[in-house]
Amino acid sequence: METVAPYKEIIDVIKASGGDAFKRCFQCGLCDVVCPWNKVTTFSMRKLIREATFGLTEIESEEIWRCTTCGKCPQQCPRDVKQIESGVSLRRIATEYGVFPASVRPIRTISGSLVGEGNPLNEERKKRADWAEGLSVKTFTEGMEILYFPCCYLSYDPRLKKVARATANILNRAGVDFGILGAKENCCGESIRKTGDEDVFKRLAKENIKTFIDHGVKKILVSSPHCYHTFKNEYPEFMVNFEVVHISQYLFALINEGRLELKNEYGKKVTYHDPCYLGRHNGIYDEPREVLKKIPGLELNEMPESRVDSLCCGGGGGRIWMETPKGERFCDIRIEQAIDGGAEVLITSCPYCITNFEDSRLNRENSEVIQIKDITEIVQEVI
Repeated sequence: METVAPYKEIIDVIKASGGDAFKRCFQCGLCDVVCPWNKVTTFSMRKLIREATFGLTEIESEEIWRCTTCGKCPQQCPRDVKQIESGVSLRRIATEYGVFPASVRPIRTISGSLVGEGNPLNEERKKRADWAEGLSVKTFTEGMEILYFPCCYLSYDPRLKKVARATANILNRAGVDFGILGAKENCCGESIRKTGDEDVFKRLAKENIKTFIDHGVKKILVSSPHCYHTFKNEYPEFMVNFEVVHISQYLFALINEGRLELKNEYGKKVTYHDPCYLGRHNGIYDEPREVLKKIPGLELNEMPESRVDSLCCGGGGGRIWMETPKGERFCDIRIEQAIDGGAEVLITSCPYCITNFEDSRLNRENSEVIQIKDITEIVQEVI
């Protein structure tokens, strides 16, 4: 077994990288019981923590890259071991030493794209606002009601541009005075931070913060739970606090304030998937469901493993950029749960979840049996 440094040295490196809480673990194994990986293969967070305790972590192993940071194990841990932070600390060591297994190597390219173009998709920065063409979307100026920050995937991905456009249409219909920053936006940095690249995260965060302050931004509307989590919970590390609202919360408020009327029928059976970074990490469960319940004709049914027990799609922790072998994809299980529950439409509110679910759906023999929709796409159909 190879380590990057013998015993005490690696323990010190882990502590310095933010993983000091691993020493609290008394190996009860609850983390392994709730980990979604153990539905599809064998993975032990308990083992990773134990190895770290003695400085025996195999930095070159793919095991330290499996965690999706879904948040299930921290909510069950009786010792507050902070498994996510401990796991990310191991990835920081691997990143520092440049040790990446084959499935993780795309992160090198992604880091370069984030630094060079401000997004992980290697798309041109100048095209970041192209999704809004023809929608009368303004550039944000100080004094506007809210900044809409669509995220990288909604800005560039052909499927997810539909979500950004649906959001803009809804905001315009509700009379919201909003704007975007387009090419001045950077990736929020959440996922690259979870891969251990703290330097790139800090660079992106500082550039975004400067841009927000320079433009007088006070309130930010986001479509991605990952942006929500980062702006709300991680950017305050830089001594700033912006009011951050997820689109599901904003839709709920617009409807309750009478600014948005849901007029048309949506006569389909649907189910709702709780994204990890919206639900477990930030406690937003009710607002998206309340929005769906207000839609005429819509029949909402819950899946197994919903709300706090929601099954991760597999895209968090930077794994959206890593290849997961067929047979080990949580999203395949989730699609089957939705179909077994009689849903015609699987609704969620996260670009990573939509990406993974669409991939699972399209790889089924009968892909037409279920649709994958963002909550904004449903609302757009009924206003």
